[in-house]
Amino acid sequence: MTSISQSFQSLRNRNQCALIPFITAGDPDLGTTKEALQILDCNGADFIELGIPYSDPLADGPMIQAAATRALQKGTKLEAVLEMVTDVTPSLEAPVILFTYYNPILYRGVKSFLGQLANAGVQGLVVPDLPLEEAEELINTAAEFGIEVILLVTPTSSKQRIEAITRSSQGFIYLVSVTGVTGMRSQLQDHVKTLLLEMRNVTDKPIGVGFGISGAEQARQIRDWGADAVIVGSAFVQRLADDRPNAGLQAIEKLCQEIKAAITPASLLTVGSV
Repeated sequence: MTSISQSFQSLRNRNQCALIPFITAGDPDLGTTKEALQILDCNGADFIELGIPYSDPLADGPMIQAAATRALQKGTKLEAVLEMVTDVTPSLEAPVILFTYYNPILYRGVKSFLGQLANAGVQGLVVPDLPLEEAEELINTAAEFGIEVILLVTPTSSKQRIEAITRSSQGFIYLVSVTGVTGMRSQLQDHVKTLLLEMRNVTDKPIGVGFGISGAEQARQIRDWGADAVIVGSAFVQRLADDRPNAGLQAIEKLCQEIKAAITPASLLTVGSV
């Protein structure tokens, strides 16, 4: 199984910016989530971020919070999510990155939780409420299971903190493009470009930019600013939330194709890579 780091190296060798769509597990239901993972995998996703619904999602904007609430109201449990992931990962080329808050990890025990993830075929982990100072145990234990823990840099992170985060983050570094929660924005802030340049001075690890990217044009701008990946969440979650599951699946298929085409060099598009 190819690791996240190895996949990024392959993408860099082709001068290809990665697409990382995010969806919430269990919204509208786990059967649709499974189909969505397969559709995203077949339509340009290089990695897929799968959010575990949580009752107090501090980093998530209204769209993803609402999706998590709907999933929880329908009884979505972590064990059922991992059972679905176990079933689908053998058919996926895109590595699955799990997005979860720390409390479910703490409740189950770090080693037990990571063992469950590894058995399900999960290759990456994002824990937005785990501070760097408390991440060492999770990072080291995850490495034993072949799981890469991805840490977040925010616009308010100091230079010293950015350097520390980039040293510890595995797979890639998740650059949060806005101060605040996830959600679609009409414009990207110029400070993202500045942050990318600053981070390039302290690390050669891949950098993915997320929060606030709503479509193809913004994704292309992020790529042009030098990001190794664009992470798009609320736009996919919104489309998948359609009351008609088939319509939602068709909508995320179209969006995935559009964003992938926008960030793919013309030389690769001509040979049908998307």
